[in-house]
Amino acid sequence: MNQAAATSNSASNTSGGANGGSENIVVTGSFLRTSNNTNANPVQVITAKQIQQTSASTLGDYLQRLPSIGNSGASNTQTNGFLGASCSDLRNLGSNRVLVLIDGKRAAQDPGASCIDMNTIPVQQIASVEILKDGGSELYGADAVSGVINIKLKHDVDTATITMRGGITDQGDGRTGQLSALKGFNFDHGKGNVTLFGQYMTSGPVMQRDRAWAANPQISNDPGEAPLYGSGYTAATRVMSGPGAGQIANSDGNGFHKFGTADRYNYGRDSSLSNYVQASTLNGDAHYEINPHFNVYANVRYTHKTAAASLAASPVQGSIYPSTLSNPLEIPANAPYNPWNGETVAIQKRYTELGGRRMENSTDNLQITGGMNGVITGDWNYDASMSYGITQARYDTENMGNYRHILNEYGVQQLDPTDPTSAITYNPGVCNASAGCVLQDPFKPMSAQASQYAKFTQHDHAQYMLRDFNLRVNNDKVVDLPYKGGGPIGLAFGIEHRSEQMNYVPDPLAQSGDTTGNTQSYTGGGFNATEVYGEAKIPLLHDVFLAKDLTIDGQGRWSHYNTFGNTQNWKLGINWAPIRDIRFRATLGTSYRQPSVAELYSGQSLGYAAAADPCSQADATHYGARSGNVVARCMMEGINPATFQVGNQGQVPAISGGNANLQPETGRTYTVGTVITPRWVPGLSASVEYWHYTIKNEINTVSAQYVLDACYTGSAPAYCNSIGARTSTNQLNYVTTLEENLGGLRTSGLDFDLDYRIRVTPRDVLTVSNNFQQVISYLQQNEPGGKWYNYAGRLFYQGSSAIGGTNGIPRVTNYTSATWSHRNLSFTYMMRYTGGMVWNDGTNDLTPASAGQYKTPGIFTHDVTVNYRLHNWNFEAGVNNILDKKPPFVYDAATNTANAIYSENIIGRYVFAQVDVNF
Repeated sequence: MNQAAATSNSASNTSGGANGGSENIVVTGSFLRTSNNTNANPVQVITAKQIQQTSASTLGDYLQRLPSIGNSGASNTQTNGFLGASCSDLRNLGSNRVLVLIDGKRAAQDPGASCIDMNTIPVQQIASVEILKDGGSELYGADAVSGVINIKLKHDVDTATITMRGGITDQGDGRTGQLSALKGFNFDHGKGNVTLFGQYMTSGPVMQRDRAWAANPQISNDPGEAPLYGSGYTAATRVMSGPGAGQIANSDGNGFHKFGTADRYNYGRDSSLSNYVQASTLNGDAHYEINPHFNVYANVRYTHKTAAASLAASPVQGSIYPSTLSNPLEIPANAPYNPWNGETVAIQKRYTELGGRRMENSTDNLQITGGMNGVITGDWNYDASMSYGITQARYDTENMGNYRHILNEYGVQQLDPTDPTSAITYNPGVCNASAGCVLQDPFKPMSAQASQYAKFTQHDHAQYMLRDFNLRVNNDKVVDLPYKGGGPIGLAFGIEHRSEQMNYVPDPLAQSGDTTGNTQSYTGGGFNATEVYGEAKIPLLHDVFLAKDLTIDGQGRWSHYNTFGNTQNWKLGINWAPIRDIRFRATLGTSYRQPSVAELYSGQSLGYAAAADPCSQADATHYGARSGNVVARCMMEGINPATFQVGNQGQVPAISGGNANLQPETGRTYTVGTVITPRWVPGLSASVEYWHYTIKNEINTVSAQYVLDACYTGSAPAYCNSIGARTSTNQLNYVTTLEENLGGLRTSGLDFDLDYRIRVTPRDVLTVSNNFQQVISYLQQNEPGGKWYNYAGRLFYQGSSAIGGTNGIPRVTNYTSATWSHRNLSFTYMMRYTGGMVWNDGTNDLTPASAGQYKTPGIFTHDVTVNYRLHNWNFEAGVNNILDKKPPFVYDAATNTANAIYSENIIGRYVFAQVDVNF
C-alpha cells in the first residue's frame, strides 16, 4: 500500500485533462470513491504541469489566475497588513470561509494573516490541487462555507528531481530564485517508502517609485478639478490651530509660509509595491505497510519564512485612544520656540528624520501528521490520524516613533497625565530627566541624536496552534440494491476532535500607549470542537434506459463547540446521466461557521484607510439629498464645512482587529449544473454550473468610509459609536472597523468550464482549457436588518487599506490556456480577463457628477511559455504579461490601483526560466 492510500480523501489520481477516464478515485467533496466526472459536487482539478508552465513562484500566485478565486484573500502585492503571506478565497467570500487542506488534513494557519499561507507550500512538491466549488461544511467542518482547496503533495517517489528557476522583470527588479530537490526510495520490497524534499525560494520586492503609474499617489478625485497628489502629513511641521493655522515651517526651520500643494509629501517613493519574501522548506514523508490491515504513515513539514516591506515615515497628529498622552500634538503657549507666545498651537508632522518604516517578519511553521490506515474487513477501510501544527511569528517595525519621547524633546508636560486633552505647559525638566533626550524646536529639523531618542523598533509576537484527531471509516460497496440496475450503496463516517489557539503579544511600548501608532494589548484565546460526520451514496439506477447513472448522496455533520454549543449541517446531492454523453447534477447544503480564533482574538492595529472626512465634502455632489444631514452633523460638532481644512486629505486613521463579542454565522448553498462529454467529440468535456450562497449573521468588516457616511448622513446612526472624538483641531482621531456581525450576504453566479484535447497529427497535440465565471449578484447587508447593497460589478476603490476585505467583484472573469505539443517541444499561451467595474465607496456608486474618475475598464493579460524535454532534462522559459499591460488606475490613495485584483499587472512584464533534471 502506498501513501496515496494512506491519506484517504487526499489521494486522487485525477488529471486536469478532458479525458478523465473511469478510474474509481476519491475526489475532494466526498469520502467515497466514484468515477471521475460523476460526482454531484463541482470540483476543479489542477495538475502540477499546469502550475509549473506559468510564471508562478508560489501556489497563491497561480490561484489568482482562476476566476473562482476571489481577491479578498491576500497576494504578494499587498504590503500593508499581510506582509509576505498569500491567502486564497473562493467566490469573494473571504479566506476565512474556505478550508485549505494539505493531503486532506488541516494545517496551522499564519497568525498574522489568519489563513494557510500559500507561500509556505512549495510549487515543486505539489502533485495536484482540487478545488471544491461548493459548500463543504457537512464533511470538513465550519470553515468550508464557500468550498475546499485540497493541495496534494507528491508521495511514493522512487526517483530524484532537482529544479532550478529564476526570473526578473523588464525593469530589473522583482528578481526571483528557486532551488529545490526531491528524492524518494522504496525499501523492504516496496512495502515502505521515504520521500524527502527541500526548497529555497526568494522573491525580490518592487518599489512604488519604480513604476511611473504608482510613483505619486493621487489623493483627490473631485469632478472638474485637478487632482491632488501626496499627503497632508508633511516632512515639515504644519500648524493646525491658533494664529498660525494654515502655515507650514520652511524646510530649514527658519520662518513659515502658507501650506500649498507643493508641500504635500509623496509617500509613494518610500513604499513597496510587492513584498520581499524568502522561504526555506524541508519535508519528510514515510509510510510502511505491515500488512493490509496496518499501514503506518507520517509526514513532517517545516518552513521558515522571512518577509519585508517598506512604508513612509510615521505621521503624527496626536495619540490614539486609549493612550492618555497628549492629543492633539500641541506646543505649549509658554514654550520658547512658540512664535505665537501666549497661544497653545496644534501641529502635525511626518517624522522623516526617523527614517522610513520597514516592516519585517519571521515565521516558523511546523506541521506533523501521523496515522495508520488499512482494511478492517471485506470492503471496510479506516484511516486514523493525528495532526499537530504550530506557527510562530515575530513582527518587527523599524523606525517607529516613540510619542512619549517626542513630547519629552519638545518639553511638553501634561498637567493631568490621565487625560489626553489635558492642558499642557513647557517644562524642559521632562527631557533633562530622561537619558538620551535632547530638547528640540518642533519647527526645525530634528537632530541625529534626537532622532535616535525619538524612534524605536517595535517587536510583536504571535502564535497559532492546531491539534486535530481524525478517524474515518468507509465502504464503497456495503450492499447492492436488490433490483435490476441498482448499484452498491457506499457509506462513510468518522469522528474529529480539534482545538485551535492563538495569541498576540504586542511590544511593551505599544501596550503602554507610548508609540505613534495605536495602543495595543495582549489578546489570546481558542476553542475546541468535537464532531461526528457521515456520508451515504446510493446509486439508484445504473446502465438502464434513461439512466446511465442516477445517484443520490447525503452528508451530515454534528458539531459541539465549547464556545457556542451544538449544531448540525447537512447536504444532499443528485447526479443523473440519462445517457453517457450528458450528466445533470445538483447539491443543496447548509453551513454553520463559528468565529475563527483570529476574528475573536487577533490584536488591533492602526492603518490609514483611503477615506474622506464627510465635513470636507458636505455637499450635494457627494451626498445628494442627504448633504443637509452631513452639514448638520458637522455643525453640531463645531465644524463649519465651508471653511473646514482637513489635515490629511484622502486618508483617515482606522483601527482594525478582532472582536470577542462575535456570534456564529449560518448559511445555505445550492448548485445546479450539467457536464457534457460527447462521444462524437473525443477529448471534449464542458460543464455549466449555477451556484448560490446565502449567509446570515455575516462576520465581516465595513470600510472606514462606510462608517463615516452611515453616521454623518444618518442612514445608520449606530456607526457613530465607531468614530472617536475629534481632536481640538476638529480632525478625525480614528475610525474603528473591527470584525462584527453585519447582517446577511447573498451571492450567485455561473461557471463555464471547458477542456478539449485533440491529436492534430500523429506528432502534434492541441490542448485547450477555459474557465469562465459570471457573477449574477452579490448582495450584502452592512448592519442587521439594514439595506441590501448589490456589489456585483463594483470595485471598492478604498479597499486596498481594508485588509482582508473584498477589493472588488467583477461580473466577468476568464482564464484560457492553449498548449501545442510537438514531440518533446510545447508552446503554451495563457490569457486572463478581468471585467470592468464601477467604483463604489460601500454605500454609493461614483458617477461623472460625483467624481473625476468613477470606473475601471476590463483588462486582458497575456502570457507565453515554451518547454523542451531532452532525455532526463526539462527546459522551460516564459514571459508573463508579455504586452506589459499596466494595471488600470484606481483612486485608492495608496498605490493608484487595486493591488488585490491586478497583482500580476502591478509587477509588469516578467521573464523566467527553469531547468529540471530527473535521475
